Amino acid sequence: MDELWKPPGPAAAAAMRSVCEALLARAGELAEVIAESAVVAQAQPELLSDASLLAEDRALNRSDLLQWLTANIQHPGSRVEPYISPRTVAYIGDLVSRGIAPQFGAGWRAALVVGWRHWLESCLDSIDDRAVLTEVLEVSTHSLMQYALDSVSILREVSLSSAMGNAGADALEMIQLIAGGTPLSQDFAEDRLGYRLERRHTAVVVWVDDPDDADAVDEAVTALRDGRAARTTLVARASAAARWVWLSEPNLPDLDVLEPVVTGIPHVRASVGRTGAGLDGFRSSYQDALSGQALLTRLGSERRFIRYAELELVDALTQDRESAARFVANTLGPLADADETLRQALLTYVQCGFSATRAAARLYLHRNTIERRVSKADELSVVKLDDSPVHVSAALLVLDLVPDLLPSSPRSQH
Repeated sequence: MDELWKPPGPAAAAAMRSVCEALLARAGELAEVIAESAVVAQAQPELLSDASLLAEDRALNRSDLLQWLTANIQHPGSRVEPYISPRTVAYIGDLVSRGIAPQFGAGWRAALVVGWRHWLESCLDSIDDRAVLTEVLEVSTHSLMQYALDSVSILREVSLSSAMGNAGADALEMIQLIAGGTPLSQDFAEDRLGYRLERRHTAVVVWVDDPDDADAVDEAVTALRDGRAARTTLVARASAAARWVWLSEPNLPDLDVLEPVVTGIPHVRASVGRTGAGLDGFRSSYQDALSGQALLTRLGSERRFIRYAELELVDALTQDRESAARFVANTLGPLADADETLRQALLTYVQCGFSATRAAARLYLHRNTIERRVSKADELSVVKLDDSPVHVSAALLVLDLVPDLLPSSPRSQH
């Protein structure tokens, strides 16, 4: 690309290369900080609420950072050409298909504020010569600003290109309108979706963490639809790595059957919303399923299948991980460090309506075994089951979902 400023001298070039190499070693950490500010600055609720899209946006931020750092290691102070990978093109296509228009300019401004602060701190820490420092800062200012301008320009071009003739955009736009609570005629929505809404619906978000495993998502969707009439299933491409699926009457799935269908396919994860009726049920079940996906992503949980109705309280409790850890430690105490079979028995006992017989049947154990384990677990727990079953079961659910939530023993109760 054309050079628009004077290149750095040998000393400044060497200093820039050294700083870039140091930052490259912690690029993952730096990219996370930059991405956090950039995503918020784009102010798109649809983007902020979708874990798959957020993951892709973070990957794009990391790619941008690596591109600038590696280019300046090879050619310090040069104008850096943005790299638009096939993954980036697919991500932007997903945004366009869902009617999401991120403010790339605002995102880049926020990224520059954070990135420049880290760059400046690194330069001040490693460059002692004032003249060399001044030259490095002058050249890097030009390079970073131009990189941002060039990146925003090419992202807008790709967005415009993706908007041409996008298949399925009408249905995705309608889903977004429904999810946002826009007043709509049910007949109009059904016509745009090609899907009957005057039924009971169960929404499922199906996704993979690594886009390289994206083929498994479609395999899972096929398995979900197996044996079902097409008119009772709606599938929307949320992103390269995720699909939104609605299953409806007359044959809604048994979730105990649905779970092995999904988890039987490597890498695939799924979040299931509550079943609901009509347009409101379509919306609420979808919102549940998205919230479940966001919960697993936020906590870094490896769970591959969840029913959001069972974890809604956990979602509320774990908005702040440190607070959630304190709640679990203060509620369970020594039980949090005890044998997992004790916690499993106690949780199952509560979920089975305090019936040892039903809990024994679910866990394939003798009733006496369940009773002994429940008694031992309750003895270890700081908060007793009789005093606050809600607190105890909630703490057990949190720990079941995120086994590594607490540090290794001994655990503080304060």
